[in-house]
Amino acid sequence: MIELFQQPFIQNAFLAGTVIAIITGVVGYFVVLRAQAFAAESLSCIGFAGATGAALLGISSLLGMVGFTVLAALGIGALEGRLKGRDVEIGMVLSFALGLGVLFLRLYTRGATEAVGVLFGSILSVTRVDVWLTLIFSAVILAILSFLFRPLLFMSIDPEVAEARGVPVKLLGIIFMLILAVTVAESIQVIGVLLVFALLIAPAATAQHLTKRPLYGILFSVVLGLVFTWGGLLLALATLFPISFYIASLAGLTYFITVGLVHRIVPHKLPELTHHHT
Repeated sequence: MIELFQQPFIQNAFLAGTVIAIITGVVGYFVVLRAQAFAAESLSCIGFAGATGAALLGISSLLGMVGFTVLAALGIGALEGRLKGRDVEIGMVLSFALGLGVLFLRLYTRGATEAVGVLFGSILSVTRVDVWLTLIFSAVILAILSFLFRPLLFMSIDPEVAEARGVPVKLLGIIFMLILAVTVAESIQVIGVLLVFALLIAPAATAQHLTKRPLYGILFSVVLGLVFTWGGLLLALATLFPISFYIASLAGLTYFITVGLVHRIVPHKLPELTHHHT
């Protein structure tokens, strides 16, 4: 096992997984708070088109995913104010991007293996260049979120009041969609398109069941993401099963166990709290 950890591809996997677990834990908290899980899932599918297009052009799949998801985020943000709900405009962009993905894959017939990696994750194939790109993107995202933390949190909790107080809700919404797009493109490397919820949604959703305080919630979300990623890597190295399977399983089981325990404990406390308040 010690010799295995000296291999460059294992080191790259742990480095990339650590960075992605941190950034998805932070961004995922706001995704769950803003109820934009469908947008995150749609952007992950759009990232598939970006990856296949990048393979066709012979460039990095990460850059292709970032480019397509950013364009999709701009499209979703531009259409957001024209319709009452978000599902319709997101579905419009998603269907167009998936059509492009199928076209690119048909033109690049040698990309079947890479397409499977994009769909289900291929963290063991991450290169050192990908690690550096992931680190740079994540550092920029964290810097932007730290600067916009208070107004973004305000508009995520109560957008109507935030807009009445002068917060640029629409502009912040577009900026956050761009942040989400880059984060999704990064996380696809670890967990793949089909299981992106495992790192982007599950840790944050679990954390919000554990605490209602934003800072503690973000901290718990990051810690859970790291546990799922490191645990998935270690279990995959010790067995023959895929890493994405372990990450998704750990995330799902932790979420359902947490929800079950919270729902079992809280109802017993409610009568006591209500009687005390009365």
